[in-house]
Parts: sequence; structure tokens; C-alpha cells
Amino acid sequence: MNHKLSSLVELQKLDLRIMEINEIRRKIPERLHSAEAPLREATQTLNETKAAVDAAVKERRSHEKDLEAHEVHTEKMKSHAVNLKTNKEYQAHLFELELTNKKRGEFEEKILLSMDKIDQLQKTAKELEEKRKGLEEIFAREKHVLDAQDRELAAELATVEARQRAASARIEKSLLERYTQIKASRKDQPLAAVRDGMCAGCRLQIPPQLIAQVKRSDDLHVCPYCRRMLYWEGEPVQESPSEPGAKSSDLEIGESV
Repeated sequence: MNHKLSSLVELQKLDLRIMEINEIRRKIPERLHSAEAPLREATQTLNETKAAVDAAVKERRSHEKDLEAHEVHTEKMKSHAVNLKTNKEYQAHLFELELTNKKRGEFEEKILLSMDKIDQLQKTAKELEEKRKGLEEIFAREKHVLDAQDRELAAELATVEARQRAASARIEKSLLERYTQIKASRKDQPLAAVRDGMCAGCRLQIPPQLIAQVKRSDDLHVCPYCRRMLYWEGEPVQESPSEPGAKSSDLEIGESV
């Protein structure tokens, strides 16, 4: 491989590493968001359960107030008994008291059901709180790992970018511009190795004559399909002297690496 191509290959390696680092760092917030998902779900469920506890407590208090009001009404009814004059009025009064006592039992039943509901919800809330704390610890550890990874990648990125700038400065301007143009148009690597008779970039078969030219490394050549600059990864082929009258197309082409 000639010096021009070796410099470009080295530059491409640095560019690809920069792209790789940036892609990994770009995904870190996504990974952090995914890692936090179980904690968010547990927190939401806990908050909903606590809200249900509050609602059940309000419901119990409402039933207790209804019972208190009912008791006041019952006492007033009992106080009216002294004013009853006939047996019929007294029987009607007893019937009303019986209905009132039945109503009192309904209020008390509602209060007991509310209390049971509160106890169960509070138990569930306690379990969810413990679960949430465990998930919070797991997320904290995962966040610590991802934050450390991001810091390490940021430090490596600064180093690789400095090497990339230095490598770019060693390449002649016209060649660097050509490299940059291909890189911008393809959004990936501008250079591709020749392997097994194919361009490693687009995986299409390359004409034998072009392979021979790339092997000789006497000039820069591009893939006729993807327009990447081609290079040969092995040692340059040493051409043996041809017999008089032999055509250049008759030269033997070595195997790709």
C-alpha cells in the first residue's frame, strides 16, 4: 500500500472510532431511560395505591359522619316517645326505631368494609415501597456504570479527535478534500479494501484489471459501483518480467487477502 493510502486508511480508522464513540454515547440516555423504566412503573403504582388509601380513608370518614348524623337523628326520635298518646302512634314509633337501627347497622358495615380496604391497601403500599427502594438501588448502580462509561468515552473521544486532526494535517489538501467529499456523500467509510475479488464496501465483484491496478498501488482507484477509494491490504505484488510480446492483460493476478 502506498503512503497516500496508508495515511488515509489510518485516518479512516480514527474517523470510524469517533463515529462509534459518538453512537455509543448517543445511546447512553436511551439505555438510562430504559433502565429507569421499572422504577418509574413501581413509583407510579405506589402513588396510585397511596391515592387509593387516601380515598378509602375519606370514604370511611364519610360513613362515620353519616353514622354520627344518624345517631343524632335516632336520639331525637327517642326523645319524641314521651309525646306519644296512642298505642298506634307507639307501634309506628317502634317500627321507625327498628328501621333506624337497621340503617345504623348498614353504616357500621360500610365503616368496617372501609377499614378492611384501608388495611389491605396500606399493606400493599408497604410492599410496593420496599420494591421501589430495591429498584431505586438497582437503577442507581446502573446509572453509576453508564455515567462512568460516558466519562471514559468522552476522554477517549478527545484523544482520538486530537489524533484525527494530526492525521488530517499530514495528508495533502487535495487528497483530504476528496476523502472528505466521499465521506460526506456516503455517511460512512470512504475507503474500502479489496477482498476475494470484491469491494469490501459494497460487496460487488471488481474487474480483474482494476484489482491488478489496486494491487500495484501505483495510483488511487475507486470502486466503479460505490465510488469508494480502494486499497489492497497485503503487500504490493512484485511483477515478474514479461516475455517479449506478452500483453498486459496476460499478467497473472494474485489472490486477494
